[in-house]
Amino acid sequence: MKLNQKLFVIIIASIIFYALFLIFTDLSKLSENIQDFKIEYIPLILFLVSSGWLALYLRWTFLLKNSGYTVPHKKNFQIFLTGFPLSITPGKIGELLKSQLLKDNFDIPRKITAPIILVERLYNAVGILIISFFGIWFLDFSGIVILTATCVLTGLFLALRSKKLFSQIIKFSSKIKFLSKFSNSLSESHDVITISIKPKVFVFSSLLSASYWILESIAVYFIFQAFGIDFIELIQVIPTYATSIILGVASFVPGGIGVFEGTLTGLLNLQGLTLSAAVTLTIFIRIFTIWYSVVVGFFALKLAGAFSYKI
Repeated sequence: MKLNQKLFVIIIASIIFYALFLIFTDLSKLSENIQDFKIEYIPLILFLVSSGWLALYLRWTFLLKNSGYTVPHKKNFQIFLTGFPLSITPGKIGELLKSQLLKDNFDIPRKITAPIILVERLYNAVGILIISFFGIWFLDFSGIVILTATCVLTGLFLALRSKKLFSQIIKFSSKIKFLSKFSNSLSESHDVITISIKPKVFVFSSLLSASYWILESIAVYFIFQAFGIDFIELIQVIPTYATSIILGVASFVPGGIGVFEGTLTGLLNLQGLTLSAAVTLTIFIRIFTIWYSVVVGFFALKLAGAFSYKI
């Protein structure tokens, strides 16, 4: 299936989900809540979210350079942005398309770039776990999720350092349809992964990842402020948002759609928001943190001529 067809199917499925999601709330109250949104916050929210992208781009460029490759910033940034719409594919594995684009445009071997993209996914998790520890005491449930995720992630990093365990992971991934065409590249890429998680590289990449999540969490906090919700502090927003993200990713559902919304709505409801207010906030948070980037990424995919690619 071509990329544009697969993305179309995922977006239609997302629209259907949101329609069903809204059925379970009072639409008149939802309309009232939307009217409370102060639009003057929009530039600040978009600025914070976009600034977070720069942290991720710096990490992407750093990991490429660490592996011995430098790509002109204009084209590199365009390829980086193409990954955004693919974040709504299961586990974000669609982002491996960036590896093919680098191969086609700069003849950089996929055995170099494919593992970098996978390591990026792990660094995203490291970043959100770092900031999650600030405020986990506000939610017992969040603490359990975050600590469990930390243990799992530690195990993954240890597995990646072991060539034997890494080979077993590749053997398993070769059975997954989309990953199978990258499995040969990945099987030869243990050295790239090893240098991508060296102590100094790990620290710098983790700090950039944490910077991204901090900026996005602040953006989420200002979405609360835009609705006049000031009784939930930033230190509470972070673990609430992080828990929803972690469970969404763990579900392996495209973009975590459904799992993220359900978790965040439930947690906000537990913190004193009415169901309609929680649903409204959740929808607006998703618009600014995922669908905004998906729209920008669509333009990048168009410029890169990548819609005809198969994934």
